[in-house]
Amino acid sequence: MIDLINPLIAIDVGRGTQDILVYEPGRAIENSIKLVLPSPTVIVAEKVREATRAGRPVFLEGFLMGGGANVGALREHLSRGFPVYVTPDAGATIHDNPERVRALGFEIRSDPPSDAMTVRTTDYMEQEIGQALALFGVDYPDNVAIAVQDHGYSPHRSNRIHRFEFMRERLDAGGWEILSLISDPPPEDMTRMQAVRRQAPGALVTDTGPVALIGALCDPVVRRMARTGVTLVNVGNGHTLCFTLKGGEIHGLFEHHTGALNPGKLRHYIRRLADGTLTSEEVFEDGGHGAAVRKPLTTDAVVVTGPNRLRLLSEAYQAAPFGDMMLSGCFGLAYIWKVFRERSEG
Repeated sequence: MIDLINPLIAIDVGRGTQDILVYEPGRAIENSIKLVLPSPTVIVAEKVREATRAGRPVFLEGFLMGGGANVGALREHLSRGFPVYVTPDAGATIHDNPERVRALGFEIRSDPPSDAMTVRTTDYMEQEIGQALALFGVDYPDNVAIAVQDHGYSPHRSNRIHRFEFMRERLDAGGWEILSLISDPPPEDMTRMQAVRRQAPGALVTDTGPVALIGALCDPVVRRMARTGVTLVNVGNGHTLCFTLKGGEIHGLFEHHTGALNPGKLRHYIRRLADGTLTSEEVFEDGGHGAAVRKPLTTDAVVVTGPNRLRLLSEAYQAAPFGDMMLSGCFGLAYIWKVFRERSEG
């Protein structure tokens, strides 16, 4: 299903880990070089905590990146009475609205104070990954595919609404075909993706949720299930995305925060999605992103991937494309790279 003619590095940037596949033509994909490393947000958070322990101000510079652990560490730093200075680009990691960033206690400036510890923000750790590969004599591929979760630019309203509206628009425009959720290059207002694209011109940059589920379809058992109808669930560290799918057509989907779900609640949402009664308002009011249903899909086939799969859906089929669940997103990226390049050349 994945057969590329050139080497590719696929990087799936999550909330807890960044998962990396180095694909080399002619090598069995099971024998590919694979890494599961702390995510950039976790690494930045630890650097901020280092400054907190040292009692030093922090100067944040670099690119807009995903939030999570890093923003939590920055707020804790402020709460201890230590200042945080941010460049405009790095400050967008905290919030799209600069006034909101200032209101939270951050100072926006371009140059670091002399006593501050500088912390660089980025979702694409090319230099560090390249150094790690070089230690083992592995060349960094010219072709790059990266997935991050982007809520889009939304300075004055909920970015959960903005993100889900974007997904719904992509599906409507693409006839609800699964690959319609992927755009190359990414839209202008997907600012996190655009930040990665500026660092990796020519890279395929897309969203983590769909790529994990597309990667799960590289499992031959899942592909067979999809022919007659399947519920696909990606239970990530930060978010859970669920599709009902038949062939390549999505019948419905919802997205929620993993931390807000338990097994019973997730099963409830899956049942409501399958029978076509789940509403976006219900999911949003519960703290999630939303739901969209085009038509019901009755199926007992449920597939799960993602690092929290056993906690929330232990009874479902555990997708293991090429024998490796943690790299579902990377396999999805490699498959998408192949399809999109074939389209552009054909």
